[in-house]
Amino acid sequence: MTSTNQAVQTIAGAAAALPLPNVDTDQIMPKQFLKGIDRQGLAKGFLHDMRFDAAGRPRSDFVLNQAPWASARFLITGPNFGCGSSREHAVWGLRELGIRCVLGTSFGGIFSDNCIRNGVPALVLPAAQIERLMALAKNPDHCHLTLDLSAQTVHTPADGQSLRFEIDALHKEMLLNGLDAVGMSLKHAPHIRDFEDRYLAAKPWTVAPTAQETAHGSLL
Repeated sequence: MTSTNQAVQTIAGAAAALPLPNVDTDQIMPKQFLKGIDRQGLAKGFLHDMRFDAAGRPRSDFVLNQAPWASARFLITGPNFGCGSSREHAVWGLRELGIRCVLGTSFGGIFSDNCIRNGVPALVLPAAQIERLMALAKNPDHCHLTLDLSAQTVHTPADGQSLRFEIDALHKEMLLNGLDAVGMSLKHAPHIRDFEDRYLAAKPWTVAPTAQETAHGSLL
């Protein structure tokens, strides 16, 4: 049951607010960063055109270029964040930058699925709660959050409150155990092997003959 994901149990750190609606995957990870199949350099690609000007200089007025949000662990997003085309690099870049959890009222379906598969909780909360988290996140003295995945709560130390969120049981199991889709499948490896043995015993002709069997005409 191997996976490159880290198990997610608790996450604590600063939260950055990005209230823009409909931020799509082209904006999250521009096309020039899609040339590779690994994650090298993708931290710079995350929201590149928002974070940097045409000369490649950091925009001082953008939240992720300011302290304490430059080291944010949470991103509070506007509605429909991650809409658009399938682009797993978008989640890779988010993770490489250090963000380990995104919270919003809604996400693009493929983006949300890619988050879970890469060990990043993408949590949906009611609009009123997201607005409250946005307000706290904009204050550098109040922007700290703590996620407890087992308890399904987000704690806001600034006011001592905890918000409860819902999450699919399968997604929760994947995150808590640091498993991707392959890792989850391999949890059932003994049952898969048992099925294969029984199936092949009943229908041996479904397996291609080996070169040795063919040479000796064992199928004739």
